[in-house]
Amino acid sequence: MQELRNRGVADIDDSALARALYSSDASLYRVVPQVVARPRHTDELLAILDASRATGVPVTMRGAGTSIAGNAVGPGIVVDTVRHLGEVLSIDPEARTAVVQPGVVHANLQRAAAPHGLRFGPDPSTHPRCTIGGMIGNNACGSRALGYGRTVDNVAALSVAFGTGEVAELGASAAGVSRLVAGAPRTSTTSRGQVP
Repeated sequence: MQELRNRGVADIDDSALARALYSSDASLYRVVPQVVARPRHTDELLAILDASRATGVPVTMRGAGTSIAGNAVGPGIVVDTVRHLGEVLSIDPEARTAVVQPGVVHANLQRAAAPHGLRFGPDPSTHPRCTIGGMIGNNACGSRALGYGRTVDNVAALSVAFGTGEVAELGASAAGVSRLVAGAPRTSTTSRGQVP
């Protein structure tokens, strides 16, 4: 925990309560972390990765903890992006894109896009709680996947921080862009014909 503080990470918690709360997600798994970190900006996220490298403690990224596969639990530093990195930064109706932070809740993105006649395609059953970062990590989809695709089909670009500390811009030129789709779902062709 001191390694995180030394690097300027302000919102960290190793209390028994925080560790218990973050030891589970929607899965059956329970893994108690050493500490929970809630970065306030990307510099703090990079500082967490630096502390992880220096101490050899693993990092587990966490959105809302809605995964049923145990993706949001880990024995080291659990990084919660919801508390401070959960904003829709911008929406470009003409390009049909949005710039979002990883902790933005899916339903909040939908509300921000709706006035423009847009939506983020995937619609997991946990949409009132799940985050875009978690959806990217799981490649989430939902009941309308045939029409709107999975998360991978709706992300135009990412700004990614690797465990090595390297930051890369992947995809199109804008960072953290999620593709929004207009109105009706696209038509997919299958071996049995078209699926709306």
